[in-house]
Amino acid sequence: MNQKYLSTISELDDLVGLTSKECDAMETVSDTFPFRSNEYYLSLIDWKDGHDPLRRIVIPDPSELSGGGCLDPSCEKDFTRKPGLQHKYSQTGLLLLTDVCGGICRFCFRKRLFMGNERETVKDVSEGIDYIREHKEITDVLLTGGDPLTLETRQLESILRQLREIDHVNIIRIGSKMLAYNPYRILNDPDLRYVLSRYSTPEKRIYLMAHFNHPRELTDVSIQATEELQKAGVIIVSQTPILNGINSEPEIFTELFRKLSFAGISPYYIFQCRPSLGNSIFQVPVEQSYEIIQKSWQACSGLAKRARFVMSHATGKIEMVGKTAGQVFMRYHQSADPANIGKFMVFRSNPVARWFDDYRHILTDFESKKSWLL
Repeated sequence: MNQKYLSTISELDDLVGLTSKECDAMETVSDTFPFRSNEYYLSLIDWKDGHDPLRRIVIPDPSELSGGGCLDPSCEKDFTRKPGLQHKYSQTGLLLLTDVCGGICRFCFRKRLFMGNERETVKDVSEGIDYIREHKEITDVLLTGGDPLTLETRQLESILRQLREIDHVNIIRIGSKMLAYNPYRILNDPDLRYVLSRYSTPEKRIYLMAHFNHPRELTDVSIQATEELQKAGVIIVSQTPILNGINSEPEIFTELFRKLSFAGISPYYIFQCRPSLGNSIFQVPVEQSYEIIQKSWQACSGLAKRARFVMSHATGKIEMVGKTAGQVFMRYHQSADPANIGKFMVFRSNPVARWFDDYRHILTDFESKKSWLL
């Protein structure tokens, strides 16, 4: 089943029928934060429910214009070494391959890519490939954007082939929400499945970093596409931010974690929603997010509880590992400065904090700044 993609509110209106008030409001939002989706995903939405969680994931909401946040909350430009190539963590290189997605998540932390700003993705990845080839510490390459599975299969094959020719690249990851947004991309393209099977070898696997935000995205078609990728030797893991009004109830996360683990998809990261421009309506306070996760896990097996709750901060991935009535405990799971990996931090509780900076302004010398620790 080929999918028609929609990128204007008038196309959405033609498909699902909107009131003139809804059209006007959505048009105003999409002038700033573009809209994109497809027939398959839109068919999953209950259009009679104005608070439908899948609707909130992809349909423009006037509250997005309420302000706050910035376009690059994790300071990715600071770690851009070549056009389209980021190198923040020693072992990991990141290639931005495209500024197109199967759908544009309203809470996207890279929405700047869709807003007509300075182009960060590149069609010619040769400089990035050369950089990876020269930096032998890079064992893991993440293909992202945008969604790499929006590329033609022959383009993706060329990139995979070049990376597999580099001996020290052992893991190739593909960051994609296509299993949720358009699983027919996988099911309708046997060439894609063949290419993935060719370059995902027993010694050097390809990982698909799936983005499932709500259990209703795990449809029969999505599970079928998942199985086809698994047959091709691809390891599938999933990640999601905690999102107000989408998955911010423990019961929703319980169902999501259980369905993922039942399908052989490993929960990988749970992100605190980044403070990107327009994201304030989706953010849940950090400590509330932690409590949601803990409650959701009460009905989950160990296999469903493998995800780490992290903030992708400019300085690194900061994991929240515990809290008491008066304190919260964090550690650097990953860091731009390798010396900080594993550093443990204790802060006074701040129930309204929505990001790491709300606990303390970032300091660079952990050992000398004892006031950072309790």
